[in-house]
Amino acid sequence: MARFSCDFRWLLLVAAVAFIFIQMRLFATQSKYADRLAAAVEAENYCTRQTRLYIDQISMQQGQIVALKDEKKRRDEETVHLRALVRDLERKGLQRLNEKLEVPVAAVVVMACNRADYLERTVNSILKYHGSVASKYPLFVSQDGPDSKVKSKALSYDQITYMQHLDYEAIRTERPGELIAYYKIARHYKWALDKLFYKHNFSKVVILEDDMEIAPDFFEYFEAAAGLLDRDRSIMAVSSWNDNGQKQFVHDPYVLYRSDFFPGLGWMLSKETWDELSPKWPKAYWDDWLRLKENHKGRQFIRPEVCRTYNFGEHGSSLGQFFSQYLAPIKLNDVNVKWKSMDLSYLVEDNYLEYFASLVKKAKPIHGADAVVKANGVDGDVRIKYSDQPEFESIARQFGIFEEWKDAVPRAAYKGVVVFRYQTTKRVFLYGPDSLQQLRIEKT
Repeated sequence: MARFSCDFRWLLLVAAVAFIFIQMRLFATQSKYADRLAAAVEAENYCTRQTRLYIDQISMQQGQIVALKDEKKRRDEETVHLRALVRDLERKGLQRLNEKLEVPVAAVVVMACNRADYLERTVNSILKYHGSVASKYPLFVSQDGPDSKVKSKALSYDQITYMQHLDYEAIRTERPGELIAYYKIARHYKWALDKLFYKHNFSKVVILEDDMEIAPDFFEYFEAAAGLLDRDRSIMAVSSWNDNGQKQFVHDPYVLYRSDFFPGLGWMLSKETWDELSPKWPKAYWDDWLRLKENHKGRQFIRPEVCRTYNFGEHGSSLGQFFSQYLAPIKLNDVNVKWKSMDLSYLVEDNYLEYFASLVKKAKPIHGADAVVKANGVDGDVRIKYSDQPEFESIARQFGIFEEWKDAVPRAAYKGVVVFRYQTTKRVFLYGPDSLQQLRIEKT
C-alpha cells in the first residue's frame, strides 16, 4: 500500500512537470503567433496606407487626364472654329476693308447666343438698309457658345464676318439665386468689344442684340452721332433707344435728347471710352454697371425721342421682364430722317443745357394731386414736380411711363427731368426738387 502511494505521488509530479512544460510551450507559441499577428496587422496597415496613397495618386492622375481631355476637346473645337473662320474670311475677302480709301464709321456687331430664328430676323432687318452703307459699317455677328444652328445661320450671310466666343471657365455667382446667363453675357461683351477695338482696330462700335429690328435711318443716325462723340467728350455713348418710347409717349422723329441714364438696346461707343471701361468691366449686369455714376463720371448719353431699334425678344435671359408693358408697345421710327443735313449742335453740352432749360421754363407748372387730370386741361407743355422717388413713381404710374430708378436716376432723365409726350404733341416734364437749379432756371 505504501509503495502504491509513493508511485502515485511520482505520477502526479511527472504530470505536473508535463503540464508546466505544455503550458510553457503554449505560452511561447502564443507569444510567437501574437508577434506574428502584430507584424501582420502592421503590414496590413502599411499596405492600406500605401493603397490609399496609390488611389489618391491615381485619382489625381485621372483628374489630370480628364482636364487634359477637356483641354484637348476645347483646343480641337477652337481649331475647327479657326479653320472655319479663316475659310470664311478668305471667302468674303475681309482683307479688302483695309484696301478701301473710306474709313468705316463704326463696326456693327450683333450679339448672339442660341436663338437662330431671332438672329435671322435681326440680320434681315439690318441688311434691308445696309447695302448702300456696307463700307461704312462692317457687319459682324459674335456668338457666345457652340450652338450649331446660330453658327450656320451667321455663316450663311456673305455680308457678315462671324466671331465665336467659346468659354469653358466655370462661373461662380457672387450672390445666391443669380442667373449664370448674366455672367456669360458680360464675359461675351468684353471679349467681343476687345476683339473689335483691339484686334480689328475700329474707332467706334455699334452694339445690337439678336432680337432687334432697326429703323430706315438707323445708319445715318449713328453717322451723324459719331461726329458728336468726336467733338464732345461729355457724351459717353449714343443710343438708338428711348425707355419711354412707347407709341403713346412719342411724336417727333427729329428730336434727340441728352440723358444721365444709359438706355442701351442699340448703342455706339468709341475706342477711347472702351479703353477706360475694358480693364474694369464687371462680371455681370454690365448695363446696370454702366448706369452707376462712378462709372460714367458725369458724362451723358444721346437718345432719340422715337426709337431707332425695336426689341422683339420676349424670350431671353431677362425672362420677358417688362416686355408686354414697356417693350411690345415701342414705336419704331418709320421716317427716313436725313441726319447728316441737320444741325445737331444744340446737343453739345453747354448748348443743350440752355436749350433744354428753355423748354422746361416755358412749360406750365402743375401742382398737387391728379396730375393726369390737370395735364388734360392744358393746351401746351406742362411740368410737374416730384419731391422724392416714391412721389415720382406715383406720378409715373398715373401716366404709365417707366417708374424704375438706378443709382438715384430715373430712366431717361436729364438733370432729374423725365420728358415724354402726352395727348400726341404736348410735352410733360417730371422734374425733381433740385432740377430747376441744375438747369439754372432758379437760383440755389
